[in-house]
Amino acid sequence: MDDLLKFLRTRIEEDNHAYAYVAQTFGGEALLDSHLPMLDLIDMLARDYKVMDSTDVRHAGLTYTIRVLAQSYAEHPAYQQKWRP
Repeated sequence: MDDLLKFLRTRIEEDNHAYAYVAQTFGGEALLDSHLPMLDLIDMLARDYKVMDSTDVRHAGLTYTIRVLAQSYAEHPAYQQKWRP
C-alpha cells in the first residue's frame, strides 16, 4: 500500500503545480477554488492512512477509498492494476 500512497501523493503534488500554473497563466480562480481543496483532502486521507493502525475499524474503508480515488489516475503510466479496488 505504501507504493500506492506514494503514487497518489505524487500525482496530487503534480496536479497542485499544474493548477498553480493555469491560475498564473490564465487566471483560473474558479478552477483553483474547486479543485485544490479536494486535492488537499485526498492528501489528508493519504497521510491519515499512513499513520493509522491496521486494527482501526476505519482501516478497511479508508483502504478502499484510497484505491477508488487513485483510479482517477489509472491512465498514468505508473498506475498499477493491482491497486484497483
